Amino acid sequence: MRSVAITSVKPRERSKTRPAASAAGSKVYRPYSNWFYLPTAIIYGVLFLVPTFASLYFSLTRWSLFESKFIGLDNFKLFFQEPALVKGFTNTLIYAVVTSGSKVVLGLLLAVLLTSQIVARGYLRSVVFFPVLVSTIGVGLTFTVLMNPEKGLINESLGLLGINGPGWLTDPKWALLSVAAVDVWKGVGLATLIYIAGIVSIPREYIEAARVDGAGSWQQFRRIVLPLSRPATVTVIILSLIGGLRSFDLIWAMTRGGPGFTSDVIASVIYKQYQAGFYGLSTAGNVVLFITVTAIILPLSWFLNRKEVDL
Repeated sequence: MRSVAITSVKPRERSKTRPAASAAGSKVYRPYSNWFYLPTAIIYGVLFLVPTFASLYFSLTRWSLFESKFIGLDNFKLFFQEPALVKGFTNTLIYAVVTSGSKVVLGLLLAVLLTSQIVARGYLRSVVFFPVLVSTIGVGLTFTVLMNPEKGLINESLGLLGINGPGWLTDPKWALLSVAAVDVWKGVGLATLIYIAGIVSIPREYIEAARVDGAGSWQQFRRIVLPLSRPATVTVIILSLIGGLRSFDLIWAMTRGGPGFTSDVIASVIYKQYQAGFYGLSTAGNVVLFITVTAIILPLSWFLNRKEVDL
């Protein structure tokens, strides 16, 4: 009887409290005062907003460390008239597409392998992820030695098989793709880790139900693993594209944009312009790079995230 009495009282109590809550009006109670957001806003403004707007202004000037002269859009006109800058812009797009596409495919395949029942699975996961932890400059210098056309270990190994290895970093046809291959080797571990997290989160009931229905490994991968790994795929694509479009350190460590301008990207060309003292032109290049990354990533992110997997 006590329990019945208690349960009968609770709805009345709730009904009494509802008007009180509504009577309080539309006032929103915040756990923290708005002043708590001020330090973060200041840091964000100083480290991001101020440099961004300063770059936009200085891209319209011919400036040095001590003076600046407003010249309008002349820097941008010169940017797109310079063959080296246009070549760097093209190489940036090629490099980003090749590296991001390779990381998506290899990361997914490695994740499927490393989530299956294989021997030393934990050790192999560590081996795949290890290159991510290594310094990019160190990786670049190491592969520069390995890809030496005359004394490099790669070409010497190919020579034992009767294959004449190309000049990986000295041949204009191979330089950019060689650096892209090293970038994939270094970054595929992170893509694999993201895919592993996505695959492990898939409920086992789906896999077991597919097996009961007679689905083979390929059917399970195509019908279950691939569609339910879509959030991981979106994350890998976005991160890889951003990294590819902004790539600089690995390319500079391995080729410095050479031979000629064949492996130059926007970031390396911008750095060379800074070295040469063309500060306004290089700032305009930074603005072009920022606009390019934004124009590619935002629509792509919206397009990839607007669809959900129907279960």
